[in-house]
Amino acid sequence: MAATRSAALKVDWANLGQKLGLRGSTAQALASFKKRNDDARRKVQVLSDQPQQVDFAHYRSVLKNQSVIDDIEKQFKGFQVKKYDVNRQIKAIEAFEAQAVQSAEATKGKVDAELEDLEKTLKNIETARPFEDLTVDDVVAARPEIDDRVSQLVQKGRWQVPGYKEKFGDLSVL
Repeated sequence: MAATRSAALKVDWANLGQKLGLRGSTAQALASFKKRNDDARRKVQVLSDQPQQVDFAHYRSVLKNQSVIDDIEKQFKGFQVKKYDVNRQIKAIEAFEAQAVQSAEATKGKVDAELEDLEKTLKNIETARPFEDLTVDDVVAARPEIDDRVSQLVQKGRWQVPGYKEKFGDLSVL
């Protein structure tokens, strides 16, 4: 148990969440676990500092009613510490652990997919031609909806792009 205590004391609780990149419910669960751990450690320390032996001879010399002391001593010596079945708590911990692992795997999957998408975008940016070198066919290949919109405008007899004159002026005078 001393080795377990020394290992638990070596955990850097303040930086553990940051080092592991924990966020949201996982970070809250870790903080809650740390609080329960600290509370239990304090309780054990307080109880271990208290005397564990009762001096019945001292009480017999101080109190007049010896039968009460005899009754209390009999109950004290007959007291058996209850053994608790911790299997229920262990199952709850294992279920929480399984949920945490599942949540971590789901988060990892999302992060991996986003990272892959970002890598594709970066590769696309790095290999892209300058805007001046693009042709209409290149733009249509990248964004087919532009070609569809232009076709609709031409069919309706709208030859001008909305806002073009305001932005670039009227070139029909030239």
